[in-house]
Amino acid sequence: MRTAAVTRIGSLRDPDESTRGRIGVVDFPEQPLGPEDVRIRVAYSAICGSDPHLAEGFFGTDVPIGLGHELSGLVEALGERAHRNGLRIGDRVAGNFLRFCGTCRPCQEGRQQFCEHIQEYNRPGMAETVTWHESQVYRLPDEVSLLKGCLLEPTSVAVRIADKTNIRVGDRVLVCGGGPIGQLALQVLKMNGATSLTMSEPIAERREMALRHGAEFVIDPLNEDQSERASAITDGRGYDVVVDASGSVHAVAGLLDLAAKGGTVVYGAMYPEKFELPLNLSSYLYLKELTLTGVFVSPYAFPRALQVLPHLDVDELTQAVFPLEEAAEAFDVHVRGRFPKVVLRCNDIDEKERA
Repeated sequence: MRTAAVTRIGSLRDPDESTRGRIGVVDFPEQPLGPEDVRIRVAYSAICGSDPHLAEGFFGTDVPIGLGHELSGLVEALGERAHRNGLRIGDRVAGNFLRFCGTCRPCQEGRQQFCEHIQEYNRPGMAETVTWHESQVYRLPDEVSLLKGCLLEPTSVAVRIADKTNIRVGDRVLVCGGGPIGQLALQVLKMNGATSLTMSEPIAERREMALRHGAEFVIDPLNEDQSERASAITDGRGYDVVVDASGSVHAVAGLLDLAAKGGTVVYGAMYPEKFELPLNLSSYLYLKELTLTGVFVSPYAFPRALQVLPHLDVDELTQAVFPLEEAAEAFDVHVRGRFPKVVLRCNDIDEKERA
């Protein structure tokens, strides 16, 4: 089974080709179909911002490491008991790459993101097929194409970010980082009643994209005084909700100063393992009473993400599509940042594009 994989550990941005991480297409055995499993013929699988971290060895160094968890496709086969959620062969689906065990203490307590067995199940989706447990699979609405459907997983992250903000209608909101998660979170927070909705992003094209999708204001943090602009936008009060979707150690440093007293700051990205953010407890937690939180994965968010997805404008996130055989080139385009999102077409599946 053809699968995009890390074939050499190293940074994909390394200028030295001899030590640079490498992506290739390798043959993996097809995953077995258990009695409660669903085999999906993958149509599209999008590159996530976390995927290059696999090449850097963040999750282990034994290569090849299969890639891909943002995907859509058609149900190709069903296990003998995989019928409880009504799936049928030929259904257009997407899903959650994580399988929560349901039996450990965190799962039983309603905290699936801390499932003690979450790392035991890794089935890469940048492949011809992927086999998942039926609990991971969701039928796509008729109005959502397979291309748009591969963004169900990142949409679930945006929904979880909104959950963690505890946003109220009328709250002033800043999103830092105009990549895919930032752009999706911006739209979802707009749906939740965000006002003074602001995107802080150094790339002009991504600021313009944010304005097209609901931002009222944008800030160029490289060429503007971010604190002064934020103060002017919020009449000196600061933002009730601040979301970091950049993952940048440079961008996160000043975000606490942009939050209003009593505000919430959500770190909604993946950060370098050894990065530590200095925190003055007296200033930010005692005097300002800020709530600081993060986002790991998206338990319980997928059904609502499925409801939200038809209402999101994601055309600009799905314009760069490469065939599976060109996975190395696709990742090169991704790390260069030419497009906000890059997608692999894993199989040529004929469908009527309606979204």
